[in-house]
Amino acid sequence: MISSTMDQTIKRLVRPNILNLAPYTCARNEYTGEARAWLDANENSLIDGLNRYPDPLQLKVKERLAELRGVPADNIFLGVGSDECIDLCYRVFCCPGKDNVVAIDPTYGMYKVCADINDVEYRPVDLNPDYSIDVDRLLAATDPDTKVIWICSPNNPTGNAFPPATLEEVARRFDGITVIDEAYVDFSPHGSMVSRIAAYPRMIVMQTFSKAWAAAAMRLGIAFASRDIITLFNNVKYPYNINILTQREALRLLDKAGEVKETAERLVELRKTLAAELLTLNAVKAVYPSDANFLLVKVDDANRLYDYLKEEGVIVRNRSRVNLCDGSLRITVGNPDENSLLLEKIKQYGG
Repeated sequence: MISSTMDQTIKRLVRPNILNLAPYTCARNEYTGEARAWLDANENSLIDGLNRYPDPLQLKVKERLAELRGVPADNIFLGVGSDECIDLCYRVFCCPGKDNVVAIDPTYGMYKVCADINDVEYRPVDLNPDYSIDVDRLLAATDPDTKVIWICSPNNPTGNAFPPATLEEVARRFDGITVIDEAYVDFSPHGSMVSRIAAYPRMIVMQTFSKAWAAAAMRLGIAFASRDIITLFNNVKYPYNINILTQREALRLLDKAGEVKETAERLVELRKTLAAELLTLNAVKAVYPSDANFLLVKVDDANRLYDYLKEEGVIVRNRSRVNLCDGSLRITVGNPDENSLLLEKIKQYGG
């Protein structure tokens, strides 16, 4: 059961069955000391190594993240990639067949996939031609059954970040859950919205280890939110969602935060160089401004160039069928050798 002290503006948004949920508990949720003998979980006690269940709340990882991001550990949730955090927003707040969500368009495709899986209406709202947000138009798409607004910033696939003032305006004016997906925030000069979660208790800020932290294979996503929302997520998630190997690797990576920052800065410089060099090629019509580790590039014939690059072993994403991205390829900023190969092949193509 959910505590009676929960913020009423959040409580009214939660699915009734989730409010009444008696979550799975284990002894390791209830004990925080150094045990002399773990005899609670029917593990194999004769073989050491991976025989013990991991910390279900990943407290050591959260404590390090709390230091790094400047928020209390109680305001942090860890998921199996950001996709688990996305799915939990639907499972906690959206009643299937009744509620809806609103999202900027174009944007990351998993918001809609999870909506479809959870039988929740998905309402896309076009960005402006310059890929900025029309806040009034975004909010006009909501109704009393709208539970979540999705904003990816920096946005995928457009690459641009939205001004913090715009994001705060949405969070202030919308009386549901505003989710800011910051997967690419480490490459952006705009900074993070994590410091604003105390001011906006219905706002969730998501980040990931998959981009700047170079740990996509680890599958570790982060949600920063009010303690009430984090409690809801912990109640609904599977008990041991983050395995011990992932927790150990996360702690190792967090000790290298300085190196990660330097690498992100290097990628930003490579992005600027790649964008300038792409613009010298005849096949390239435009390179859109980016605050991420990729570029959205408008070309003369996206399908033909995509197929050519694929045949040459250079794999990019064809976004020409995505709304507002006609004729465009999304190109990740690679290492210098990869970027040089890309440019060489586009020149050979006819650029």
